[in-house]
Amino acid sequence: MKVSLFITCLSDAIYPRVGQSMVRLLAQYGVELEFPKVQTCCGQPAYNSGYWDDARASAKTILEAFDDSDFVVSPSGSCTYMIHHYPELFKDDPVLLSKAEALQSKTYEFTQFLVQVLGVTDVGAEFPHRVTYHPSCHGSRLLGVKEEPMKLLENVKGLEFVPLPFAEDCCGFGGTFAVKMAHISGAMVTEKVDHIKETEAEVLVGLDMACMMNIAGNLRYRGEKVRVMHLAELLCEGVNLK
Repeated sequence: MKVSLFITCLSDAIYPRVGQSMVRLLAQYGVELEFPKVQTCCGQPAYNSGYWDDARASAKTILEAFDDSDFVVSPSGSCTYMIHHYPELFKDDPVLLSKAEALQSKTYEFTQFLVQVLGVTDVGAEFPHRVTYHPSCHGSRLLGVKEEPMKLLENVKGLEFVPLPFAEDCCGFGGTFAVKMAHISGAMVTEKVDHIKETEAEVLVGLDMACMMNIAGNLRYRGEKVRVMHLAELLCEGVNLK
C-alpha cells in the first residue's frame, strides 16, 4: 500500500523531528512513508477566517498531492480535520467533490493510523519519566481521537502517567484566535500550564504541535522545565531507534 506523510506547516517548518519520528516508527511495521513535495498548507487559516477561495486554492494542491495515495497520515488532528471540510468547499464541483470525499476517507491522524489501521498499541518503547497528556480540541472533539493515544501510552514501559486536571479545556491557541484575541488566549494557556504544574510531570505529551508550541512558550516564559513532546517523538525516543 502507498502511505503518504502529510507533514503540516508547523511540523515541516519548526518541528521536523515529529515527521522523522513518524517515518522511523512506521518503518518498523513495513510502512515506508512517501512525501509528495507538492503538498502545502491545508488551508485551515484561510478557511477559519472566511477566505474560502484562498482555502480552495490550498485544498486543490492537497488533493493533487495525495490523489494516488492509499492512506495519508498526519501528525496533527487539526490539519487532519480540515480535510473533512473539503467536501463542503467543493460541493458545487462534482469532480473535486469526489476527490475530496476520497481524501477524507483515507486520511488519518498518526495514532489513528497506528492503532486503527495497523492494529499496533505497543511499539516496545521504554520511557522512565512522569508524563501527562493534553488532548487537543480538534483531535479529541472532532476526530474523536481519545482512546488511541492512551492505549499507546499505557504500553510504554516505565512511564508513570499522571492525568491532567481539566485536560479537555482548550489551551487557548485556536490558530487565528490566538492573534485576534490574544489576551483571552494568554489567560487560557496560563490556566493550562497551572494545571500541568499540578501534575508535577516531567513531560507533557500531545498530538498537535500547534497546541504544544503554545503551551511550551508559556512554560518557557515562566521558567518551567517541563519537556513538551509530540507522542510520535516520545515513542520513537522510547524504542531508541538509530
